[in-house]
Amino acid sequence: MNSTQAPQAESSVDPGAILDNLWRILSKNRWLIGAVTSAVIAVGTFYTLGQMKVYQANALLQIDPSPPSPLGREVPAIVAMGDAFWNNQEYYATQYKIIASRHTAGDVVRKLNLNRDSGFMNSLPPGVKGPPVNATVDAASATLLSRLRVEPIKDSRLVKLSMDDADPQRARRVLAAVVDAYLQHNIDEAVSSNNSAGDWLRDQLTKLKGDLESSELALHDYKQDKQILSVSLDEQSNMLRAEMTQLNEALTAVRTKREHIASRARELAKISSEDPSELPSSELLDNPLLTTLRTKYLDAKGEVASLKGEGRGDNHPDVVAAAARVALAHQALQKEIRNVQGAVQNDLIAVGREASGLNSLFEQAKAHGMDLNLLEIQYRRLERTKTNNEKLYGLVLERSKESDLASLMRFSNVRVVEDALEGKSPIKPNVPLNLAVCVAAGLVLGLGAAAGREQLDRSIKSSEDVERSLGLPFLGTLPLAAHLDAKASNNPATPEGDPELLAFEHPNSALAEAARGIRTNLTFMAPDQPYRRLLVTSAAPGEGKTTVASAIAVAMAMAAQRVLLIDCDLRRPRLHKVYGRTNQVGVTSVTLDLGLLDRESLSTKVPNLDLLPSGPMVPNPAEFLQSDAFATLLKELAVRYDRIVIDSPPALVVSDSAILSTQVDGAVFVVRASRTQRELARKAVRSITDVSGKLVGVVLNAFDFRRPGYGGYYYYKSHYASDERPALDQPSS
Repeated sequence: MNSTQAPQAESSVDPGAILDNLWRILSKNRWLIGAVTSAVIAVGTFYTLGQMKVYQANALLQIDPSPPSPLGREVPAIVAMGDAFWNNQEYYATQYKIIASRHTAGDVVRKLNLNRDSGFMNSLPPGVKGPPVNATVDAASATLLSRLRVEPIKDSRLVKLSMDDADPQRARRVLAAVVDAYLQHNIDEAVSSNNSAGDWLRDQLTKLKGDLESSELALHDYKQDKQILSVSLDEQSNMLRAEMTQLNEALTAVRTKREHIASRARELAKISSEDPSELPSSELLDNPLLTTLRTKYLDAKGEVASLKGEGRGDNHPDVVAAAARVALAHQALQKEIRNVQGAVQNDLIAVGREASGLNSLFEQAKAHGMDLNLLEIQYRRLERTKTNNEKLYGLVLERSKESDLASLMRFSNVRVVEDALEGKSPIKPNVPLNLAVCVAAGLVLGLGAAAGREQLDRSIKSSEDVERSLGLPFLGTLPLAAHLDAKASNNPATPEGDPELLAFEHPNSALAEAARGIRTNLTFMAPDQPYRRLLVTSAAPGEGKTTVASAIAVAMAMAAQRVLLIDCDLRRPRLHKVYGRTNQVGVTSVTLDLGLLDRESLSTKVPNLDLLPSGPMVPNPAEFLQSDAFATLLKELAVRYDRIVIDSPPALVVSDSAILSTQVDGAVFVVRASRTQRELARKAVRSITDVSGKLVGVVLNAFDFRRPGYGGYYYYKSHYASDERPALDQPSS
């Protein structure tokens, strides 16, 4: 142990320590685990051997969502089984429920008369007859379903059916009946569905036939009422559209012609009556008469002008004759012009009338087209109704014929892959499995019992428990003296004496070696300021504090140090008995008279070790130990000795140890292995620390190194270092 280590609890978890602790628990409780496991195995074995043998019959079916189509895929089944993936999943789940349904089970029960079969109802083995039974079909069906298992085979269309029974032949017979009942139910369901669908189709066919005939008659009556020819409305619409186009073109041409004639009339109206020779060129080109008359008129005017130019007067006969010709030509020209103007006006009136007539025809055609649109809408409605009725009638008629054909087919989409086979060996009881379960259960219960025992046992058992529970340094272990190995001693004879002196009387024993180890730890924990005054205490009586105090004092004395062992257990002193001394003079008397230290011999048979007994009893030991006189005694003894070891009462019983802990350099706390309770030890430690007492560490006393998982190290150490073996256990102090 590191001498500078502070008294603190471990802050980290050591996996190795955990495994060692687990192995220690298992080793310690191996007999308990073995006993529990053996008991469970024995019970399981008797239970298994006492069970009735159960056999299992198996059958294998293939379920295809798409039923066979002997008429071809163009004639599908009236009742669809399944198509999409999820539909298939639902279909399979439904079929599994149908197989294990009360309907199927009831058919099997009625067919095989299972409700009156005593062997089936009581699951009796072959050759065993039970009392007569007359159960209901429902009760027998429930019994059958409790023994029937439906197990789908993953990623396939196969399903495995199993039937358990004490009679393998009966199991096969019942399972075969279940398969037959399911197959028959499947066929009957398909036929029934097809028949129902066929009846419905036939009813619909009669209704649709009447609807079709009504729609045909309605269409005929409409055509007759509206005088619609057999020519389709599309053709009539096209003819009307062509007629309207022609009328529109003719109307446009007439309107153009009328505009042309109106422009001629306007040009003719511009001709002057004084000089009608100014005629439009178009009129001159189109009318040769006007051209001739105009020429004559102009020639006559030219002649008059010529005669006047020659100097002839207006009354000259030639001039008068020429003027008469001019007047005559003028009249003729004007008359012709008026004739032309009248003709143009007549043409304009005719063209206007023609335009009005064409416009009237166009409007009539337009109105006829609108009427035709209305006729077409109603006609299309009636025709659409007739067409839809024809399609529905044709579809239902086709499906009705297919339904009649399908009703004649008794095909199933379920196929028996393997017929019901009789089980050759029983499935129950499964002896290897049951024994394996018993072994596992026994181990679990045994481990649970061990764990429970460890939880119920709140005592401190090891150094790890010391440091984990108390948070104090571990000083060492004193083995259980009664179990020291005789082979470790050179003297096989059983030594006489008290265990407190074993470290002196058997210096090569494991106990002496352990005491020296404690001495070494105490020495090196504070090398600069050694613990000169040490208090040894425990939580309760019987934990070996007197043995530990004596062993530490002896070990220190054997190291050539002057050591004084003081018995401050003023209520139950016993060190004077161990060392063969009287108790007439001791702590109580010396405290009152320090001179007694010089007059009394405190030496013992252990070299360098003196003993100061407790002395006569005092009425109030606590007040005595807290007195100034006792403090003065300790100071005087500290001057005379290198080490002082004080044995004190238990800390939880009286307050003496707490008082003494404040007057020493350090206190050693003693824990008896597998006896001292953790809660009591913590409480005792708090009683010392609460008064500012200093706890040096903990000594684990009476450690049984022969117990499984505890003492390997000490066992080997005792073999290596010992030459004598004590045979007495430490008594309680």
